[in-house]
Amino acid sequence: MNRKPNYLKILASTFACVLIGFLSTLAIQSVLHDWLAVINKPSFTVPDWLYTSLWLINFALMGIAAGIVWSRGLHHIWVKTALYHFGFQILLTAAWFLTFFEMKMLMLSFLLTLALFVLLLFTVKWFKVVKPSAAYLLIPYTLWIAYTAIVNFEIWRLN
Repeated sequence: MNRKPNYLKILASTFACVLIGFLSTLAIQSVLHDWLAVINKPSFTVPDWLYTSLWLINFALMGIAAGIVWSRGLHHIWVKTALYHFGFQILLTAAWFLTFFEMKMLMLSFLLTLALFVLLLFTVKWFKVVKPSAAYLLIPYTLWIAYTAIVNFEIWRLN
């Protein structure tokens, strides 16, 4: 496997992930000040301004991690496996945004966060096989999804 990081791949994947994160948070801005402002939330819910910032930071870290893995070369089966898990995890993240914010399907979005958390554990495992530093960059996102699952569950329970 290639040992030297390809900064163009890291930059491209970071840009793509941040763009996805930006578009996701942009899409939910009206809901943040509408539906989400009036429903019951647990006391440990982060403020709206911090919420969107944390999502964007996590998307940036995910992009850097994916770029590091991608730099190792797509010809390697472990890299492909890691990136397949990563791609599926991005799709589940998008599905969560859709079900929670747009469809307001709280139980389904909670189940999606559980599935996403399990998938993230596999993604971290495969990223660690390819490049441990890339796996470590996914740890904040994994913790964020665990927190999101708890908040999502509490919002579902309270409403």
